[in-house]
Amino acid sequence: MGSGFSHGKLNPETGLNTRLEDFVNTLSKCIDQALAEPVDLVLFGGDAFPDATPPPYVQEKFASQFRRLVDAQIPTVLLVGNHDQHSQGQGGASLCIYRTLGVPGFVVGDRITTHRIQTRNGAVQIITVPWLTRSTLLARPETEGLSLAEVNDILIERLRTALEGEIRRLDPEVPTVLLGHLMIDTANLGAERLLAVGKGFTMPLSLLTRPCFDYVALGHVHRHQNLNKSNDPPVIYPGSIERVDFGEEKEEKGYIKVSLERGKADWEFCPLPARVFRTIKVDVTEERDPQEKLIKAIAKHNIEEAVVRLIYQLRSEQIDQIDSAAIHRALNQAHSYTIQPELVSQLARPRLPELGASSATDPMEALTTYLNNRPDLKDISAPMLEAAHRLLAADTEPIWLDAASKTDQQPAANTQGQLRLL
Repeated sequence: MGSGFSHGKLNPETGLNTRLEDFVNTLSKCIDQALAEPVDLVLFGGDAFPDATPPPYVQEKFASQFRRLVDAQIPTVLLVGNHDQHSQGQGGASLCIYRTLGVPGFVVGDRITTHRIQTRNGAVQIITVPWLTRSTLLARPETEGLSLAEVNDILIERLRTALEGEIRRLDPEVPTVLLGHLMIDTANLGAERLLAVGKGFTMPLSLLTRPCFDYVALGHVHRHQNLNKSNDPPVIYPGSIERVDFGEEKEEKGYIKVSLERGKADWEFCPLPARVFRTIKVDVTEERDPQEKLIKAIAKHNIEEAVVRLIYQLRSEQIDQIDSAAIHRALNQAHSYTIQPELVSQLARPRLPELGASSATDPMEALTTYLNNRPDLKDISAPMLEAAHRLLAADTEPIWLDAASKTDQQPAANTQGQLRLL
């Protein structure tokens, strides 16, 4: 909540950005479903806000929705994601307020530990794994002289040891869920590809496909996906509930509903009516009437209340043939829109101005800009970005959160049937 404001506009009736209202509305639909079922437990996979210090009015909108679960006495686990932490990695300030205030039924997962929760339909064990980074570990003398690959191996081994410690304390009769804000090595990335490069480390899927886990609920990656097709156990990214930018234009958004018992988890992806993002690309370089081609291209798409991006290519001598006012009128049914003309030179390709020597450009942004201007590399641009992401992710900072040795009070064994989770 509080991201993507550039794709919205001010609602004069509420004084709020319409993109914030979009996030509130989709979250409200999730909570509506939790209350209607009703579910026994709600799991939130992290990244409540863009950073650890959101404006009060944004915090209030988030809290007002989750307060409905408190009123309904539905236990809720809030996991700390990378955006919820301070940039220095000093905890999940934006979510820890719920623990400080002692909100009934709310558990904040800001360290590796096991939470044993009694629901209306029996007990459940939730192992929380918040976002983990390298900075603290890299500062330790034991890592001096080691390669980044060796440091990464140490991180994974430490996580494996921490999880083993929690697993040994599990009650084998009670359903167990691992709730983690993690980057898994087999995940297909979305907008978080650029948001999180170099701030964490990638974990092997094999760390999570353990028979002691009945369900693995993951946060961080914005695209919904099941990483373990055998569903033994299901390893699920529900994805974000709203589109953050055009990188998620074609992704379906929603949440996961789970029926859980020891040794079995049946899950279902439930779509949400997220705001539509639509890109319209037009090449008018060979047109005698480029203006007509543009207007017709816009008319072919349903742009009503969508966030629209019009990208068109033209030659310099065609600039005077474009009526900007007419294009704006053709796009006025959109919720918001941007217009991006691209001049196509018949000469040698000029140096990209945004990649000048004086620019302090993020390497992934620079590579993305370069590939966007190289249509001849279109077929290999995706694997190039993926390879660059993995190289950069292995070459920068990041904090190790030690596993807690204490767990919450042990409940009675689960003998009351299936649990329903959201």
